[in-house]
Parts: sequence; C-alpha cells; structure tokens
Amino acid sequence: MPTKKELLTSPIQHIDIKQYNVVPIVDAMHSMAYSSRDLARAASIYERMLRDQDCGVILCLAGSLISAGLKQIFVDLIRNNMVDAVVSTGANIVDQDFFEALGYKHWIADDLYRQGTEDATLRELMIDRIYDTLIDEEELRLCDDTCKVIADSLDPRPYSSREFIREMGAYLEKQGKTPEKGGVDSIIYSAYQMDVPIFVPAFSDCSAGFGLVAHQHGRGDKPKVSIDSVKDFYELTQLKIANPTTGLLMIGGGVPKNFAQDIVVAAEILGLDAPMHKYAIQITVADVRDGALSSSTLKEASSWGKVDTTFEQMVYSEATLALPMITGYAYHKKAHAQRKQRRWSRLLEPVTA
Repeated sequence: MPTKKELLTSPIQHIDIKQYNVVPIVDAMHSMAYSSRDLARAASIYERMLRDQDCGVILCLAGSLISAGLKQIFVDLIRNNMVDAVVSTGANIVDQDFFEALGYKHWIADDLYRQGTEDATLRELMIDRIYDTLIDEEELRLCDDTCKVIADSLDPRPYSSREFIREMGAYLEKQGKTPEKGGVDSIIYSAYQMDVPIFVPAFSDCSAGFGLVAHQHGRGDKPKVSIDSVKDFYELTQLKIANPTTGLLMIGGGVPKNFAQDIVVAAEILGLDAPMHKYAIQITVADVRDGALSSSTLKEASSWGKVDTTFEQMVYSEATLALPMITGYAYHKKAHAQRKQRRWSRLLEPVTA
C-alpha cells in the first residue's frame, strides 16, 4: 500500500485569468456556432453587466469548484470589484476555500486513483476523493475543529451564514493566515477585506456543520450559536431592495441559484416593487435528463418573474472550461475599471426590519 505522502504530491494549481488575455479567442467565438457562440454572448453580457453602473452583481457557486482550480478567479473577481455578493454551497466556501486558507491543499489524483477502483485504499489512508482530486481527511477534520473554535468564541445567538462567514474572515486575520503574512489568499478573506457578503443558505451541509454540531453538543443546555437561514434570505433580499438593478453570474444550479433568483419574489412579498434580475448567465451541464435537479433555464425563471430575458444566456459547458474564458474576457476588456465599490456587507450591519 502506498503512503499518504506518496499520493499527495502534486497540488492543484489555481488558474490566474490575469495572466492570459482571452479577448481575441472569445471575440472569434462570436462568429462560430453551438456552445462557443453561447459562451461569447455570455462573456459580452458579463462585460455589459460590469459596465452598467447601476448593476449589483451576485456570484452563485455550486459544484466542487475550488478543489478544481478556480479559487483564484473568484478571489480576483472580488478584489477587482467584479462581484458584489456571493451565494454558494458550503463545500466551496468552507471545506475547500477556508480549508486552503488554513494552509492545506487539494491534490491531483493520478490515473489509478481517479477512477474509483482504489477508494478502499484511500479510505484506509484517510484520503477523500473529489472526482479526480484528493484531500487529506485529517486536515479536513482540523477545518471542522476550527469552525467549532470560531463558534465557541461568539456570543450565543442565531447568526446568518453571512455573519458567521465574516467571523471566519476575522479569524484568518487574527491568526495571520493572510497574504500579507505569508499565507494564501482566499474567497473568505478577500470578501472580508472588500466587504463583499457571502451567503451559504445550506450552511450546515459542510465542514462548518460538523463544527457547529460539536459546538452545540459541547454547550449542552447553555445558549448556543445557531444559523438562521431565514435571516440569510432576508438579508439578501434587503440588498435587492437597496440596489434594484442586479445581475447574476451562476456556476451550476441548486440552492445558490434558486436562492439568488428568489429575492425578486421575496421583495414583492414585502410589498416592494423589485425588478427582475436584469442580467443572468448560467454555466451548467444539467438538462432535463437529470430529473430537473438543476436544469431549469433562465427563460423558465422569467415565467416566475425572476429573470429578464433581454440579457440572459445559458452556457452548456463544464465550469473549468467556460468560466476562465467568460471572466477573463471581462477582466482584460477592463469592464470593471469604472465600477464603484458597493461594500454591501456594510448595509447589513445591522439589518433593519
């Protein structure tokens, strides 16, 4: 049997869109067909979204994206004022981004271990497989424990996921796990510095959930930290009310997609006239053959009054292929150069009913 050290040797390298000017190739795709033309139109919509000075941009993340090498893109979008809020699955933000911020890595699985025939061996070595990447289970347990440490340090009350994730950013700063102190940059820390709120509607479904379970168990009958998902929904709706013109950049579907689309309806429920999301892009490989798990189109969302159809585009592609092209195009076209920094987190401290 190999050792853990022998298997965890080649780390995932995060692609840096700043280093590759993809504008000429994306422009060429406008005159092609199929998914290439869809991708080019999506890139143009994202550029238009950023140049619209009234538009607040919400980034939605589903799927295993950070482990796949896309983290630096999201960090760059935040640091270059190309997104104003993030809605994500817990795995991306905690198990993967916060995990790397603590100093750990994701590793490339070689051909033998990526196909699943050796998963029993990986289990014995406490190595978890994420498709064709590997992660050290013992390090992941330390990530769980750190979430408990953060929960134990807070006043025992209900928190939105946004509030708790902001505390995670503060923890990284206090512990010196920052680029300025020799650490790696992260989505959580860049958002903390730039006042970009991060929402994880299903927050317990990740390493933070294990940490919070341990926290609540340890507290016994004493007051506890908990996560209020309704407060999440209300806070994100407040941002839509404060900034009526919005655009969505969505990778995958699931809860983050639906959560972000639904704030239009939530605002109406509160008696306020909130326009549909003006812009929307979704990168996905889902279609109705998957049992409609994440395959509802943006045009379908229009029937619910959530997304306008003038500037919307579905891109049927795997995210690691399409996202660097779409975001790199907008970055190198300098679409963000004149954007004002919204610092939406400051609007939510505290939320006023």
